[in-house]
Amino acid sequence: MYRLAPSLLSADFACLGEEVKNVIAAGADWIHFDVMDNHYVPNLTVGPLVCKALRPLTKAPIDVHLMAEPVDRLIEDFIEAGADFISFHPEASRHIDRSLSLIRDGGAKAGLAFNPATPLYLLDHVMERLDFVLLMSVNPGFGGQAFIPATLEKLAAARARLSQYAQKSGRQLLLEVDGGVKADNIAEIARAGADTFVAGSAVFGAGLGSDPHRYDTVIARLRAELDKVRT
Repeated sequence: MYRLAPSLLSADFACLGEEVKNVIAAGADWIHFDVMDNHYVPNLTVGPLVCKALRPLTKAPIDVHLMAEPVDRLIEDFIEAGADFISFHPEASRHIDRSLSLIRDGGAKAGLAFNPATPLYLLDHVMERLDFVLLMSVNPGFGGQAFIPATLEKLAAARARLSQYAQKSGRQLLLEVDGGVKADNIAEIARAGADTFVAGSAVFGAGLGSDPHRYDTVIARLRAELDKVRT
């Protein structure tokens, strides 16, 4: 099963609630929520109060990606705000295992996010604490960037790690990719091993300032490309 998770980073912030409702109605599976603190990354976005305000508008999972440090207090705040999935970067936590435990103990799914140059071996001692892995296919901080081709090889390596873990444990972890995902590369990304796709400008850019029903078209095109991988 493939999941599409449009990123609110590229949505129209003047009508964010409508954007969430429109994109879910068009067939998106999750809502991806980018949290940036102008410290870990050079941008400043939104916090748990916005997540809390959006939570009643949809039953779809809210996927919170913390690009901030320190993370532990934010984890607690976003769980209270209604987040279903929470990921953070290993560089942003002094104790990765403890931060992952905070997420799962709070009832959310826990993920570890990897920048393009962050090595995958950091997964090796925390697999049992994880529900998903997020690979950045751009350097985090800004939307609209181009997909980094080397991510395909890293995705394949991550998929091999997760498959080996699944054979030993019986647990299937999700593999999410974030950055530069579009209709013309999503099938290749899926073939490399991803099953969950964050798309910001590719989705919200299609309807921004125009007819929101255009989201139907772009999401249908993304799914059509993913159908080619299944056949």
